[in-house]
Amino acid sequence: MQSDNPTAAILLIGDEILSGRTRDLNAHHLAGVLNAIGIDLREIRVVADDHAAIVAALRALDRHLGGAWDMVFSSGGIGPTHDDITADAVADAYGAALELNPDARRVMEEHWRPRGIEITESRLRMARIPRGATLIRNAVSAAPGFSIGGLHVMAGVPSVFRSMVEAIVPQLATGRPMQSATIEVLRPESEVAEDLRAVADAHPSLSLGSYPFRDDRGYGTNVVVRGLDADEVERARAALVERFGA
Repeated sequence: MQSDNPTAAILLIGDEILSGRTRDLNAHHLAGVLNAIGIDLREIRVVADDHAAIVAALRALDRHLGGAWDMVFSSGGIGPTHDDITADAVADAYGAALELNPDARRVMEEHWRPRGIEITESRLRMARIPRGATLIRNAVSAAPGFSIGGLHVMAGVPSVFRSMVEAIVPQLATGRPMQSATIEVLRPESEVAEDLRAVADAHPSLSLGSYPFRDDRGYGTNVVVRGLDADEVERARAALVERFGA
């Protein structure tokens, strides 16, 4: 599929995801948001809570560090405990000093004091921000995320992550939202392959995919057409309907 939209990757950080202890919800949510605002998500990567692995992933993903994509969205590892090492690794990757950010500290203390939450050294770890980064507002629990280079660092807790996504979206460079159409065909995938290829060849700027299913009606295939031009998506959809009688 041809696209001139900005590109992005999602980096999920956490041993708990790799172990299967935690089911990721953040990438699914963010993928839908990016699709809606015209940012092409090209890669999702998961790494452990390992300093070197995080640094290597950022260098591979963020174009500002010689990586592949225009922007990167990370989730996880910016909490108050010893294994929350994302900020340290990000500072290393971007060659920035990690320091106690006064604005981050002020926002958190203003949130904590009325609630009787003690200000401890562990909690203040969440105010350590790489020098030169800008803060991402957190309307749920106050502890901010931050942006540096093409990277947007956000929390792993889904409710907090969504709050940060909502805060950062207005600041992003966006493109044309993706258009899509789905046709349900009550035939197995092997029986739609040739017709699907013919329509795909006739519309090279679009992405056509097939997704098999089975229910009480038998075998079937959902055919999905995606592209930036709504008119061309509709032409391809009509061509598929003509071939399949869907």
